[in-house]
Amino acid sequence: MNAKRAIVLIVDEASDNLIQMNSLLQDRYEVRLANSGRAALRVMEHVPRPDLVVLDAALPDIDGYTVCQQLKSSPDTADIPLIFLQSEPDEARAICEGAVDIIPKPFVGEVLRARVDTHLQLRHARELLKQQRNLLEHVVEEVTAELSQMLDAMIWALASLAETREYETANHLRRVQHYVVALARRLQGSPRFAEELSDANIKSLYKAAPLHDIGKVSIPDAILLKPGALTPAEFSVMKMHTVYGRDAIVNVENHLGYTNTFLRYAREITYSHQEKYDGTGYPEGLKGDAIPLAARLMAVADVYDALISKRVYKPAFTHETAMEMVRQASGEHFDPDVVDAMLAAEEEFRDIAERYADNVQDLEHGIDPLLSQHR
Repeated sequence: MNAKRAIVLIVDEASDNLIQMNSLLQDRYEVRLANSGRAALRVMEHVPRPDLVVLDAALPDIDGYTVCQQLKSSPDTADIPLIFLQSEPDEARAICEGAVDIIPKPFVGEVLRARVDTHLQLRHARELLKQQRNLLEHVVEEVTAELSQMLDAMIWALASLAETREYETANHLRRVQHYVVALARRLQGSPRFAEELSDANIKSLYKAAPLHDIGKVSIPDAILLKPGALTPAEFSVMKMHTVYGRDAIVNVENHLGYTNTFLRYAREITYSHQEKYDGTGYPEGLKGDAIPLAARLMAVADVYDALISKRVYKPAFTHETAMEMVRQASGEHFDPDVVDAMLAAEEEFRDIAERYADNVQDLEHGIDPLLSQHR
């Protein structure tokens, strides 16, 4: 099957010129003819549109420059290359109007044919490049999506490993992810938080949230799984999970030789989510805004979820009770603005808790070690 021939529109008032140009080009291209500016514009309305236009600049009704302006102003025809025929060559004006080339009149047949060939080849090459670019963008999107899925899977596997060691459920990780996003969305419009809580950063927060307790994989079972309150010495060991989690993320950053928003949030959350707003938390006793925002969001999300979660040693607190307990700790344990965001998103928190509720069988696998304190 022969390849589709390119369409060339020739516009000239003189019939002799139209006949001559038609005979020069018709063996290679599908040629359309117009003897006025209005006729040319009518031809351009029909699909398929010409691939190139050869246009006399000095048409009597609507001159070639006006025709060119109208074609360039329409998204349907703006990309079609246009060659001016000019009795008095004015290359500067032709290029300014949007032409790709000019041919002096009276024209030389070989020159006309060579210019038309060249610009149609260039148009074809641009179309191929556009197709290749679109294909490359599609491939990059697919690869990026696949890498993102792999990253999500690895994050989830690592986070789940830490949680299952102490009989938490995967749904706990899901819930805190969504709580953190709900809080971030509520705070996004506040001048205090707007710069930090961009849409892109909130996505990174969502990915980083499940990693908050990965440091617990380094805590001895005798302490992590102890079915009762920890001694001061044991609690000192327990508090090290924040350091172990941070160090794991720092090792990744060092290995890569760079960091990014996701890794920064993961590092801040693992290390500082047990800090308290009044400075009585650990591991550093940070106070107020010295605590990274990501960790302040996680603190509220994690404690709320611990309060409403049913465990073998206790029933769950009601949603209302958990909300009130967090509210009472505003300004002491928690950033007051983050608590206000939680209260504003109360129904969303309730919906998340119900949507990702623990299964009964998940709660029968062992004894939760958080008997008297949130570790």
